[in-house]
Amino acid sequence: MSWEFLVTSLIVIVSPGTGVLYTLVAGLSRGAKASVVAAFGCTLGIVPHMAAAILGLAALLHTSALAFETFKWLGVAYLLYMAWSALREKGALRVEAGETMGARSALAVTVEGILINILNPKLSIFFFAFLPQFVSGNEAHPLAHMLLLSAVFMGLTFLVFVGYGLFAAKVRAHVISRPKVLTWMRRTFAAAFVALGAKLAMAER
Repeated sequence: MSWEFLVTSLIVIVSPGTGVLYTLVAGLSRGAKASVVAAFGCTLGIVPHMAAAILGLAALLHTSALAFETFKWLGVAYLLYMAWSALREKGALRVEAGETMGARSALAVTVEGILINILNPKLSIFFFAFLPQFVSGNEAHPLAHMLLLSAVFMGLTFLVFVGYGLFAAKVRAHVISRPKVLTWMRRTFAAAFVALGAKLAMAER
């Protein structure tokens, strides 16, 4: 494993996207535990994309207009749903006074995190192009090497997302105690989800 892989992976992971946004929202709305659960869900959401890249299934998304468009518009619809949910006072992203989470609530956050990443076809194509760059043509066990790189990428993703989430949880008290700031936060995150949905809608194979 090279330093180039680690540095490139960190740049990709740290860059704001749907997973980062969702983890921030979870931390601000429900606290530290929820942010860690959200980070876990978002990390799980990239597993199918990595598996598709390793197995070559991402080539189908790259060559099949129907498959790509289907996944893309499902992803757009879900991001718009998240925008609507962020605006609702009693929606899935409602701000809670305490930081306790029941098993059902934790499961819901995990599922939402998984769906946010799993419904983005660009991730499969990204990993299809990204992972092979760091596997030498002379590699004795290329599949094992790609699995190792995938595991490292997932670990970095989880750690970075947890960092984002815990930072959001740290400042949540300053947010939930100010109704105007809370309203601004809802509108900002809703707009961000819409913007990400629009970006995905304009994506080409």
